[in-house]
Amino acid sequence: MKTDPASAPGTAQGLTQLQDSFIASWGQMGTTWGVSRTMAEVHALLLITGEPMCTDDVMERLAISRGNASMSLRALLDWNVITRTHKRGDRKEYFQAVPDAWTMLQAVVRQRMKRELNPVLHSLIELRDLSAPPRRGQDQPTQDHNARLDALIDLLTLFDRVGTRFLQLPPDQLRLAASALSEPDPPATAPIQEDPA
Repeated sequence: MKTDPASAPGTAQGLTQLQDSFIASWGQMGTTWGVSRTMAEVHALLLITGEPMCTDDVMERLAISRGNASMSLRALLDWNVITRTHKRGDRKEYFQAVPDAWTMLQAVVRQRMKRELNPVLHSLIELRDLSAPPRRGQDQPTQDHNARLDALIDLLTLFDRVGTRFLQLPPDQLRLAASALSEPDPPATAPIQEDPA
């Protein structure tokens, strides 16, 4: 089977096809994270091209409406994963992805904590406060209920503290911390087995 030389890797058309594949993959990933496909695709476009683009550029490249492009760009600005910029001599507003992957990750984690973790933790604490306080003679189902709530609150509080610390680190220190955590564990030594004799 013969391929079109114009679409081979290393050509402008080949690069566009690779970018389109990345955009489609990023869009699919976004839907699994609860983000609209279009918002994820707009982010992917700005991220993979690395160039400032105006709303018209985004609309043309992704074949989306102005309203969809504008809504997605506003949401991405709210998430702090893109920035506004201007080109000298041009009155249009341009948008560019945050170039550092670790800074982008921190922005996403900040939003996920704000939109998901913090409200759930707050709700669990309110529920726990409404539960009967531990006392002698409390029935077992209530004790079990409170114990489960307390375990979830402890877990989410720990995640909140880790997330807060994660967000306080400069990106270069975050990269070092993640590298240290990803180091393979030293080989475990086999437990000494006693001789049954």
